[in-house]
Amino acid sequence: MAKVGAQRAAELTGKSKSTIQRAMNSGKISYEMDNNNRRTIDVSELERVYGLAGTATTSNAAPAVSSQAAVEAELKKATDMLEMERMKMRIKALETQLESTETNLDDVKAQRDQWQKQAQQVLITSQYSQKQAEEYKSELKTREESARRRRAERERAMSERMNKMQGQNQNAQSQPAQKSQTPPQRKLTDSAIKKDAKSLLDVQGLWKKIKGGKAA
Repeated sequence: MAKVGAQRAAELTGKSKSTIQRAMNSGKISYEMDNNNRRTIDVSELERVYGLAGTATTSNAAPAVSSQAAVEAELKKATDMLEMERMKMRIKALETQLESTETNLDDVKAQRDQWQKQAQQVLITSQYSQKQAEEYKSELKTREESARRRRAERERAMSERMNKMQGQNQNAQSQPAQKSQTPPQRKLTDSAIKKDAKSLLDVQGLWKKIKGGKAA
């Protein structure tokens, strides 16, 4: 059977709404609570207690059923709207979480790019330092080779000078003494020869010291 509210029950029985409500409060009429926490009365219960007003019972029962269906439709609509709002809130929370994740990802990418840049700078600095070291090493090698060449040239020049002076001394000693028409010129020649001989002895002594130093 259809269930109706207090107002509709009053219309079906011809009683006032307050009479129906007092009957429900006193227990004279049994009722049930619907989903909206509203008291409803079965039409058969109204007919048992008060009887129905004329033929209005069957004609008004259908509107009562339609009213109940409308209430249930509204309730379902409200439930669907509530569920939709919950879904919107859930989607909003997920979007916020996704945005936060993307922000963190951007930060990580920025840090990665910075680390790569620093690593590249360190590598470039290391390569530049290595290049400088190689250039310095090559420069030292060039200087050492130049020093060896200069030392060899000095030794060769000294050796040639000594050989030349030895040859001059031997020539001077092998030639017989001749009287010169100009005695001052002869004395000058002897003095030069003695000076050259002394220089040769000095050079020979220096050469022996150099060779002795190199042997050590």
